Amino acid sequence: MNNPVKILVTGANGQLGKELKQLSSSFPQFDFQFLSREDLPIHHFELVRNFFNAYHPAYLINCAAYTAVDRAESEKELAFQVNGEAVGVLAAVCKEKNCRFIHISTDYVFDGTATVPYKEDHPVNPQSVYGASKLEGEQQAFRLNPDSIVIRTSWVYSEFGKNFVKTMLKLMQEREELNVVSDQVGSPTYAADLAAAILHIISSGKWQAGIYNYSNEGVISWYDFAVAIKELSGSNCRVNAIPTSAYPTPAKRPAYSVLDKSKIMATFDLPIPGWKKSLATCLERLK
Repeated sequence: MNNPVKILVTGANGQLGKELKQLSSSFPQFDFQFLSREDLPIHHFELVRNFFNAYHPAYLINCAAYTAVDRAESEKELAFQVNGEAVGVLAAVCKEKNCRFIHISTDYVFDGTATVPYKEDHPVNPQSVYGASKLEGEQQAFRLNPDSIVIRTSWVYSEFGKNFVKTMLKLMQEREELNVVSDQVGSPTYAADLAAAILHIISSGKWQAGIYNYSNEGVISWYDFAVAIKELSGSNCRVNAIPTSAYPTPAKRPAYSVLDKSKIMATFDLPIPGWKKSLATCLERLK
């Protein structure tokens, strides 16, 4: 009997880490090890290397990230340590130990001024500390391990952790009306779909290094997203459309962050579900 392929998942307590854990039982050919920040400080080179020496993973999926977009503006050092420096450590150890490295990045590496979906090679121009720290992570990954795969995603939500869908459901129960920004458009990403896509890539046996975009299909505003959540959950809360200018935040958000997914679909023969179907699935699971 073949030994199962070992897959290490960092950031196990985040949305994507938890969705990978949910899926792991459907992949008996893999032996998963899930690590949280407490289990392994990923910016610490020797600790990471020691762990690799003990466990010998064939793949590392790095879901660990500093994701507090507004707080990053005042915690720049921490954001860059987790989203930049630590990614370099993981990439370097993966190269040294012959382990395939998959890292998750974000639409925030772009400035949001495009009018057509962003392809992977579009010039980057982050407008926030969070975006800049995530871009640093991408650059570290390829500098220290050119064989890396980086997946940029957007508007991630799931039944776990803090996210837009869960916040809306909570507020819709508490309030009679809500104001939601209508002039920022993009595509939501159901973390369960992204987790399935990553395991599809690993299972395919086809490794093609580079940057890939992934989100669900379809283009909506945050307001459209909120309206869909209201309708699918049967809420009576009134949702009002407001401009970004009426809801100032410490970090600047991209006004347009639609990602072109044709590369990941073609390279790995990967079907991508529409956003509304995935939202309905998530809401069912949250019931």
